[in-house]
Amino acid sequence: MKRIFITSCLSLIMFISCTNASEDDLIDAQPIPTLVTYNAHIKKIIDTNCIGCHKNPPINGATIPLLTYQNVKSAVQNNNLISKINGDGSGSQMPLGGQKLPQHSIDLITKWEADGLLEN
Repeated sequence: MKRIFITSCLSLIMFISCTNASEDDLIDAQPIPTLVTYNAHIKKIIDTNCIGCHKNPPINGATIPLLTYQNVKSAVQNNNLISKINGDGSGSQMPLGGQKLPQHSIDLITKWEADGLLEN
């Protein structure tokens, strides 16, 4: 009986402590750099989230590799990469079968395109 009481109290404490005091806790507050480049910002996002399928040769239904700067630049310019990671492009949202990329990562890729798709 004592064990059930303690377990119930701990469960209640955990339930009450899992609240969100403000919306700011849910927003990624990382600032977007003034200038976004492939080597400094984009390569890490692609390597972490895309290379599993976008190898050379691509696997799991991927159609293009994303191993190099040129591959990724071409994907943005010719294959609607930004629309696909946003989930508003033709075909499936990328990464396929995974969670949508964090908005900060999408914003970095979008800014990279706006900055001219710079490598360094």
